Amino acid sequence: EESNERITSSGINAEYGGSHDMLSDKLYNAQAQTVASTTSQEAGNRGFVSAVADWALKRNGDLRFSAIKHNKVGEEPSDAAYRITDDVEYSIIIEEMRSGKWAPFQAKDVQVEFVRIDPFVRLFLVPDSAGNFKVSFKVPDVYGVFQFKVDYDRTGYTHLFSTTQVSVRPFRHTEYERFIPSAYPYYASAFSMMGGVIVFSFLFLYHKDTKPAAKTE
Repeated sequence: EESNERITSSGINAEYGGSHDMLSDKLYNAQAQTVASTTSQEAGNRGFVSAVADWALKRNGDLRFSAIKHNKVGEEPSDAAYRITDDVEYSIIIEEMRSGKWAPFQAKDVQVEFVRIDPFVRLFLVPDSAGNFKVSFKVPDVYGVFQFKVDYDRTGYTHLFSTTQVSVRPFRHTEYERFIPSAYPYYASAFSMMGGVIVFSFLFLYHKDTKPAAKTE
């Protein structure tokens, strides 16, 4: 028998069977005998049908998220805007429905993106035993409105999608270093200009033209 599984755009699991016999008691309780064995054992149809039914009824493979947190490293979560080049950390708890019960989700391919139209940062989240996925990174040197985005779509699981909007601001005037190394040429040009004005003023004020000697006959 053939079967086909689909997840609709609204998140509904749908399963199509090639024949209703696939779900009949006869095939569900069928026994099979291998070539190397003389005794009968349970056929694989029972496990297959049970797995398909659990998936269609969302008793397996259903994902949900909760407890999204983001903050500067070493600080408490806040609604304040981040500053460019800040070190931030992001965490999200993901759970999966397993045999009708919610359990911590374990996977190494869940990614988070830091997006402003296009992703500026894309990293894998690291899970712990409780299903808490974490990662830390440095905010890019670009300010604007960004989103923490988790978009997880894998075969056998429902689509997991989460976005959290944050703002990133530039440095304030009082937050820059006193002397920026990249600005040394501008400092040199400014001081050379001041030195030139001082020398010119001194020469202009104190220079005196000598009068030519009077001619005598």
